[in-house]
Amino acid sequence: MLMRTRRFVPRRQHAITSLRTTGAIALLAIAATGCAVGHASSSTTARDPDRKEWIELFNGRNLDGWTAKIAKHDVGDNYANTFRVADGMIQARYDGYGGSYDAQFGHLYYDRPYSYYLVSHEYRFVGELYPGAPSYTLRNSGLMIHSQDPRTMPRNQNFPISIENQYLGGLGDGRPRSTGNMCSPGTMIDFAGKPDTRHCINSTSKTYDGDQWVLAETLVLGDSIVKHIINHDTVLVYTHPRQAAGVVTNIDPAQLTEGKPLRSGFIALQAEGHPIDFRNVRLLNLEGCMDPKASTYKRYYVKSNPAACH
Repeated sequence: MLMRTRRFVPRRQHAITSLRTTGAIALLAIAATGCAVGHASSSTTARDPDRKEWIELFNGRNLDGWTAKIAKHDVGDNYANTFRVADGMIQARYDGYGGSYDAQFGHLYYDRPYSYYLVSHEYRFVGELYPGAPSYTLRNSGLMIHSQDPRTMPRNQNFPISIENQYLGGLGDGRPRSTGNMCSPGTMIDFAGKPDTRHCINSTSKTYDGDQWVLAETLVLGDSIVKHIINHDTVLVYTHPRQAAGVVTNIDPAQLTEGKPLRSGFIALQAEGHPIDFRNVRLLNLEGCMDPKASTYKRYYVKSNPAACH
């Protein structure tokens, strides 16, 4: 997404803001300091309430479970094979665009929405900006959270109503260029305790040049708090994501209600004009059974879902 904002640098944080005094917050604090990715050891049992049940969103072989929506095309039309799988990665490429990018911004949606979760993956920028893509999309992509259902998007809608964890790669010119920023197509958030109408807010991250892999994690707790974590460092925190007009074009007006809280939604990988690779895409659901007597109880859950208890 386009960034035309002044830089605001919040105080760096390395642990989750205390929302409640339970074991779940201990898990989330670990996630924010670098131990989120990985599975429990084989010595644990299924009954272990601390064993993390990661969901592998990407199987490493194909795009089963994912749906493409590319601007100027119908939902499900993965135009020009924009999103493809190679060498265990999801790749965004534009070699089939016939020399014209034509604002065909693309997003690849996981088919199930979530509300309370930690989503984790690695990304890297490769190659060169596709000719004709907007200059601001140079080494620019992202992960959309709390997105609208792609099936509700008209053919010509440019971006989904969502919150973006924006990824930017360094330009090799020695100038700082943060990643893990926040952009708000059709939305807004509270930042530093008050409403903030800026479209994009820079994080406090380092600059990552070249084609190195970067670990990006996004902690989402319904419509309360969101944290962006880059290479185990919490670089941006904001609250109260909600719908607000702006940036998104050609939408169905019925899909946008000013001030509507974003409590859940879809997750999507972005293709914005620069080639990018994604791998190890996984999610830890933080909503589930919170009854300690149930076999499905997990100590790290923060949102109760009694239907998951058995």
